Amino acid sequence: MKVLLANPRGFCAGVNMAIECLDEAILRFGSNIYVYHEIVHNQHVVNRFQNQGVTFVNSLDEVPIGSILLFSAHGVSPEVRAHARSRKLKAIDATCPLVTKVHLEAIRYAQQNYNIILIGHEGHDEVIGTMGEAPQSITLVETPEDVDSLSFTPDDKIAYLTQTTLSIEEAGRVIDRLKTRFPQIVSPPKDDICYATTNRQEAVSKLAANADVVIILGSQNSSNSKRLMELGSAIGRPAYLVDGAHELQTEWFANAKTVLVSAGASAPEIVVQECVDLLRNQFNAEVEEVVIREEHVNFPLPKELRVLANAQ
Repeated sequence: MKVLLANPRGFCAGVNMAIECLDEAILRFGSNIYVYHEIVHNQHVVNRFQNQGVTFVNSLDEVPIGSILLFSAHGVSPEVRAHARSRKLKAIDATCPLVTKVHLEAIRYAQQNYNIILIGHEGHDEVIGTMGEAPQSITLVETPEDVDSLSFTPDDKIAYLTQTTLSIEEAGRVIDRLKTRFPQIVSPPKDDICYATTNRQEAVSKLAANADVVIILGSQNSSNSKRLMELGSAIGRPAYLVDGAHELQTEWFANAKTVLVSAGASAPEIVVQECVDLLRNQFNAEVEEVVIREEHVNFPLPKELRVLANAQ
């Protein structure tokens, strides 16, 4: 067996920043820290922090007044921030800067009286946070069919934004339909889909055709990881999204000569290497790392870390 190990894969700059932020907060303040929602959508990462004593919550009412609270990489609405202030929580904002960019675009378009069409998945943490910036101005669509049901007129001011972790092809179909129905629609100066999502999709798209099986490391609630699996399926390859080596099933590889392995932007490298090691041990696999594009993006840790540390 040959294993094609896609590069780029795994952690993006936003995920790296959020995880380093929580690691640094534990180092400075101890592990009695609360995180609003999962820090990133990956079970391995969440379990590691839970084992260190970090508490993940879905409601700020679960957080004791005055506690240290991290906002996850996916961002939160102004309403959540206000609630945190009302409970005197010491908030550290680990929102990915690329998500913050979409929030700022939503605010700007709303202030200019645009009707904002947000392309994204209902219920995703990032979508909830973005819509919270201008709830009266934003309409969510997921598919081209959703666009057909919109009731805006040619005279309405309309702009669109996208969730950062969408499939480029998926978002493109919706955008094309929007532009057909509403030629006056405006878009942000730069695409909202993040560089890491784009790069990982490009790598899987280019390499999956050379593989018999596609394995994507990532959790089921990770939007960008699911998109990678769907890319493999779209070209007719058996594609599986797994949290780790323990979920791999021997029968998947019965007739496989070449296996593509990649990972979503929130999946740590350790789970990738555990899968590769299993394939080496069980199938005597040879591993070839294939670099499609290099990444050199880094985001600084939130300033709130320094402020809180100096206040202790």
